[in-house]
Amino acid sequence: MQIVNIPTIERTEFGKAQTKAFRSSGSIPVVIYGGENNVHCGVKKNDVKALIYTPEFKLAELEVGGSKIKCMLKDIQFHPVSDEILHIDFQQLTDGVKLKANLPVVCEGTSAGQREGGKLMQTMRTVAVKTTPENLVDKLIVDISALNLGESARVRDLQVSEGIEVMSPGAAPVAIIEIPRALKSAGAAAEKAEAAEASAEAPAE
Repeated sequence: MQIVNIPTIERTEFGKAQTKAFRSSGSIPVVIYGGENNVHCGVKKNDVKALIYTPEFKLAELEVGGSKIKCMLKDIQFHPVSDEILHIDFQQLTDGVKLKANLPVVCEGTSAGQREGGKLMQTMRTVAVKTTPENLVDKLIVDISALNLGESARVRDLQVSEGIEVMSPGAAPVAIIEIPRALKSAGAAAEKAEAAEASAEAPAE
Protein backbone atom coordinates (compact mmCIF):
# COMPACT_ATOMS: atom_id res chain seq x y z
CA MET A 1 0.00 0.00 0.00
CA GLN A 2 1.43 3.36 -1.04
CA ILE A 3 1.34 6.10 1.61
CA VAL A 4 1.74 9.78 0.72
CA ASN A 5 3.31 11.92 3.42
CA ILE A 6 1.64 15.34 3.57
CA PRO A 7 2.72 18.29 5.75
CA THR A 8 -0.12 20.44 7.05
CA ILE A 9 -0.58 24.12 7.85
CA GLU A 10 -2.09 25.27 11.12
CA ARG A 11 -5.52 26.84 10.84
CA THR A 12 -6.88 28.79 13.78
CA GLU A 13 -9.37 31.21 12.22
CA PHE A 14 -12.67 30.21 10.66
CA GLY A 15 -15.55 31.91 8.90
CA LYS A 16 -16.18 32.97 5.31
CA ALA A 17 -13.67 35.85 5.18
CA GLN A 18 -10.95 33.90 6.99
CA THR A 19 -11.45 30.86 4.74
CA LYS A 20 -11.20 33.06 1.64
CA ALA A 21 -7.97 34.60 2.95
CA PHE A 22 -6.63 31.13 3.76
CA ARG A 23 -7.27 29.99 0.18
CA SER A 24 -5.78 33.21 -1.20
CA SER A 25 -2.54 32.35 0.60
CA GLY A 26 -2.33 29.16 -1.49
CA SER A 27 -3.65 26.78 1.16
CA ILE A 28 -6.52 24.29 0.90
CA PRO A 29 -8.78 23.92 3.96
CA VAL A 30 -8.82 20.38 5.34
CA VAL A 31 -10.78 18.52 7.99
CA ILE A 32 -9.70 15.16 9.43
CA TYR A 33 -12.53 13.28 11.09
CA GLY A 34 -12.84 9.84 12.66
CA GLY A 35 -10.65 10.48 15.72
CA GLU A 36 -11.68 11.76 19.15
CA ASN A 37 -12.06 15.25 17.70
CA ASN A 38 -12.17 16.66 14.20
CA VAL A 39 -8.90 18.28 13.18
CA HIS A 40 -8.97 21.45 11.04
CA CYS A 41 -5.84 22.39 9.13
CA GLY A 42 -4.64 23.08 5.60
CA VAL A 43 -2.41 21.65 2.89
CA LYS A 44 -0.64 22.92 -0.22
CA LYS A 45 -1.85 21.75 -3.63
CA ASN A 46 1.55 20.39 -4.67
CA ASP A 47 1.66 18.20 -1.56
CA VAL A 48 -1.60 16.41 -2.40
CA LYS A 49 -1.17 16.03 -6.18
CA ALA A 50 0.22 12.50 -5.88
CA LEU A 51 -2.80 11.49 -3.81
CA ILE A 52 -5.56 13.15 -5.84
CA TYR A 53 -4.52 13.10 -9.49
CA THR A 54 -4.05 9.36 -9.86
CA PRO A 55 -6.24 6.31 -10.57
CA GLU A 56 -4.35 4.39 -7.88
CA PHE A 57 -5.64 3.91 -4.34
CA LYS A 58 -3.26 5.44 -1.82
CA LEU A 59 -3.37 6.34 1.86
CA ALA A 60 -2.16 9.61 3.36
CA GLU A 61 -0.08 10.31 6.43
CA LEU A 62 -0.75 13.88 7.54
CA GLU A 63 1.80 15.61 9.77
CA VAL A 64 -0.19 17.63 12.31
CA GLY A 65 1.50 19.41 15.21
CA GLY A 66 4.38 16.98 15.43
CA SER A 67 2.15 13.90 15.11
CA LYS A 68 1.39 11.76 12.08
CA ILE A 69 -2.19 10.75 11.36
CA LYS A 70 -2.85 7.93 8.90
CA CYS A 71 -5.86 8.80 6.78
CA MET A 72 -7.90 7.93 3.72
CA LEU A 73 -9.03 10.55 1.25
CA LYS A 74 -12.81 10.75 1.65
CA ASP A 75 -14.12 13.76 -0.27
CA ILE A 76 -12.91 16.69 -2.38
CA GLN A 77 -14.82 19.83 -3.28
CA PHE A 78 -13.84 21.46 -6.58
CA HIS A 79 -14.77 24.91 -7.88
CA PRO A 80 -17.50 24.36 -10.52
CA VAL A 81 -15.78 26.62 -13.09
CA SER A 82 -12.04 26.64 -12.41
CA ASP A 83 -11.73 23.09 -10.95
CA GLU A 84 -9.66 24.61 -8.15
CA ILE A 85 -9.65 22.43 -5.01
CA LEU A 86 -11.79 24.19 -2.40
CA HIS A 87 -11.84 21.68 0.45
CA ILE A 88 -10.64 18.17 1.34
CA ASP A 89 -12.05 15.68 3.84
CA PHE A 90 -9.85 12.94 5.27
CA GLN A 91 -10.97 9.99 7.38
CA GLN A 92 -8.61 8.97 10.16
CA LEU A 93 -7.87 5.25 10.18
CA THR A 94 -7.90 3.14 13.32
CA ASP A 95 -6.94 -0.54 13.28
CA GLY A 96 -9.94 -2.77 13.88
CA VAL A 97 -12.47 -0.08 12.97
CA LYS A 98 -14.28 -0.84 9.71
CA LEU A 99 -14.37 1.66 6.88
CA LYS A 100 -15.84 1.86 3.39
CA ALA A 101 -13.61 2.40 0.37
CA ASN A 102 -13.74 2.25 -3.41
CA LEU A 103 -10.85 0.09 -4.64
CA PRO A 104 -9.56 0.06 -8.23
CA VAL A 105 -10.23 -3.04 -10.34
CA VAL A 106 -7.32 -4.40 -12.41
CA CYS A 107 -7.77 -6.99 -15.19
CA GLU A 108 -4.99 -9.56 -15.50
CA GLY A 109 -4.27 -11.99 -18.33
CA THR A 110 -5.12 -12.12 -22.02
CA SER A 111 -8.43 -13.76 -22.81
CA ALA A 112 -9.16 -16.32 -25.52
CA GLY A 113 -11.70 -13.86 -26.90
CA GLN A 114 -9.02 -11.17 -27.32
CA ARG A 115 -6.85 -13.61 -29.27
CA GLU A 116 -9.80 -14.12 -31.61
CA GLY A 117 -10.08 -10.39 -32.23
CA GLY A 118 -12.34 -9.36 -29.36
CA LYS A 119 -11.87 -6.11 -27.48
CA LEU A 120 -11.60 -5.85 -23.69
CA MET A 121 -14.12 -3.36 -22.31
CA GLN A 122 -13.74 -2.66 -18.58
CA THR A 123 -17.19 -1.63 -17.35
CA MET A 124 -16.30 -1.10 -13.69
CA ARG A 125 -13.19 0.82 -12.62
CA THR A 126 -13.75 0.65 -8.86
CA VAL A 127 -15.63 -1.61 -6.46
CA ALA A 128 -17.07 -0.62 -3.08
CA VAL A 129 -15.76 -2.64 -0.12
CA LYS A 130 -15.97 -2.65 3.66
CA THR A 131 -12.90 -3.64 5.66
CA THR A 132 -10.49 -2.58 8.39
CA PRO A 133 -7.29 -0.56 7.78
CA GLU A 134 -5.03 -3.56 8.40
CA ASN A 135 -6.83 -5.53 5.67
CA LEU A 136 -6.89 -2.74 3.08
CA VAL A 137 -5.34 -3.46 -0.32
CA ASP A 138 -4.55 -1.03 -3.13
CA LYS A 139 -6.47 -2.94 -5.83
CA LEU A 140 -8.72 -5.90 -6.61
CA ILE A 141 -7.69 -8.26 -9.41
CA VAL A 142 -9.89 -10.18 -11.84
CA ASP A 143 -8.41 -12.86 -14.11
CA ILE A 144 -9.87 -12.59 -17.62
CA SER A 145 -7.77 -15.37 -19.21
CA ALA A 146 -10.68 -17.80 -19.61
CA LEU A 147 -13.15 -15.37 -21.19
CA ASN A 148 -14.37 -16.07 -24.72
CA LEU A 149 -15.98 -13.66 -27.16
CA GLY A 150 -19.05 -12.03 -25.64
CA GLU A 151 -18.35 -13.31 -22.11
CA SER A 152 -18.05 -11.20 -18.95
CA ALA A 153 -16.10 -11.24 -15.70
CA ARG A 154 -18.28 -10.22 -12.78
CA VAL A 155 -17.79 -8.79 -9.31
CA ARG A 156 -18.07 -12.30 -7.83
CA ASP A 157 -15.01 -13.30 -9.91
CA LEU A 158 -12.73 -10.77 -8.19
CA GLN A 159 -9.83 -12.10 -6.13
CA VAL A 160 -10.77 -10.86 -2.64
CA SER A 161 -8.56 -11.25 0.43
CA GLU A 162 -9.89 -12.41 3.78
CA GLY A 163 -11.33 -9.59 5.84
CA ILE A 164 -12.68 -7.65 2.86
CA GLU A 165 -16.45 -7.51 2.25
CA VAL A 166 -17.45 -6.51 -1.27
CA MET A 167 -20.47 -4.19 -1.28
CA SER A 168 -21.11 -4.07 -5.03
CA PRO A 169 -23.60 -6.65 -6.46
CA GLY A 170 -21.90 -9.96 -7.33
CA ALA A 171 -23.60 -10.23 -10.73
CA ALA A 172 -22.46 -6.78 -11.89
CA PRO A 173 -20.09 -7.07 -14.90
CA VAL A 174 -16.55 -5.85 -14.37
CA ALA A 175 -15.15 -6.54 -17.85
CA ILE A 176 -16.58 -7.77 -21.15
CA ILE A 177 -14.88 -9.22 -24.22
CA GLU A 178 -16.76 -7.27 -26.85
CA ILE A 179 -17.30 -8.80 -30.29
CA PRO A 180 -16.11 -6.29 -32.93
CA ARG A 181 -18.58 -5.25 -35.60
CA ALA A 182 -16.50 -6.91 -38.32
CA LEU A 183 -16.66 -10.26 -36.53
CA LYS A 184 -20.40 -9.88 -35.95
CA SER A 185 -20.92 -9.13 -39.66
CA ALA A 186 -18.77 -12.09 -40.68
CA GLY A 187 -20.68 -14.38 -38.32
CA ALA A 188 -24.05 -13.16 -39.57
CA ALA A 189 -22.95 -13.65 -43.20
CA ALA A 190 -21.74 -17.18 -42.42
CA GLU A 191 -25.06 -18.06 -40.73
CA LYS A 192 -26.99 -16.66 -43.69
CA ALA A 193 -24.89 -18.68 -46.14
CA GLU A 194 -25.37 -21.86 -44.06
CA ALA A 195 -29.13 -21.27 -43.96
CA ALA A 196 -29.26 -20.75 -47.75
CA GLU A 197 -27.18 -23.89 -48.32
CA ALA A 198 -29.42 -25.95 -46.06
CA SER A 199 -32.51 -24.63 -47.84
CA ALA A 200 -31.06 -25.51 -51.23
CA GLU A 201 -30.21 -29.05 -50.10
CA ALA A 202 -33.63 -29.68 -48.58
CA PRO A 203 -35.79 -32.11 -50.66
CA ALA A 204 -38.73 -30.54 -52.48
CA GLU A 205 -42.19 -31.59 -51.24
